[in-house]
Amino acid sequence: MPEIRKDPVLGRWIILSSVRQKRPNDYLAAEKKMPQNTCPFCAGNESLTPPELYSVKDGSGLWKIRVVPNKYPALEGDLPLAPQSEGQCEKMNGSGRHEVLIETPNHNGTLESLQPDHLAEIIMTYAMRSREMLKNDLIKHVMIFKNQGKNAGASLAHPHSQLVGIPLAPRRLTEETGGCRRYREQHGVCVFCALAKEESELKKRVIAENSSFIAITPYASRFAFELRILPKKHLTNFENITAEESINLAEVMQESLKKLSCSIPGLCYNMMIHSTPKDDHSGIYHWNMEIIPKLTQVAGFEWGTGFYINTVSPETAAEILNSGRIIKI
Repeated sequence: MPEIRKDPVLGRWIILSSVRQKRPNDYLAAEKKMPQNTCPFCAGNESLTPPELYSVKDGSGLWKIRVVPNKYPALEGDLPLAPQSEGQCEKMNGSGRHEVLIETPNHNGTLESLQPDHLAEIIMTYAMRSREMLKNDLIKHVMIFKNQGKNAGASLAHPHSQLVGIPLAPRRLTEETGGCRRYREQHGVCVFCALAKEESELKKRVIAENSSFIAITPYASRFAFELRILPKKHLTNFENITAEESINLAEVMQESLKKLSCSIPGLCYNMMIHSTPKDDHSGIYHWNMEIIPKLTQVAGFEWGTGFYINTVSPETAAEILNSGRIIKI
């Protein structure tokens, strides 16, 4: 069973899950010129995945989107966390949920190439599965993410994303919520709301925008061509997204990803949705999405200091993406 351990110096938690070593890897097989096994996510191979939890069908009754348990979960089960001390250290059971959302039957599909209503259905499925996970008293937060391509950490090439139900609020969100609270105390408004309004007026770092959402290259971007998508109004919990909002979000996501794909050949990226943890009822946090292209490796300086060195300013990144210029990696 997975285990969660606490760093006694920084107070951060890590997950130990040995079963993750057993994941098949399309990219490694290709590098070694090994025969690749049948893709478990392609239509017709449904028996190769754990039993389906949910699906969206097309007009002919064939699936467009499938959700299945992750066969190699980072967290699993409903055992009590049962914290234990080991000298100066602490650990607990790695209970939780880990699901895979198969985005399309098309093995070579991408989010930007789907029909807009299909992507909106994926977004609504994210929200529905999040709500379902959060019904479990053990789950305190649902992390939704996508690893696109080898350099982004994907092991299977077929388009998919993942949802992990976590029994603790992530430290990243706790820190961001603290920052939101301090900004509101000082300025009387939400920092994300203020950013969305200011960026929409300045236009210097805007990549895509409609009435409900804005995609920007953040002012203090850690990585080249990093994007953040913000709801324009103050929305705290992604899992409560409406059908109309999902259509508008799909529009901004697709325009952003099309621009990234146009300028960055062989685009690999990480996508993450940050939402308010279940037990936070303050209304402070403002949910948002990050898309981070994988162009460079985090190296010694970044690991040693926590400072990120970005070689492309967000203003230059926005100009390149909006012009459609191709960059050399």
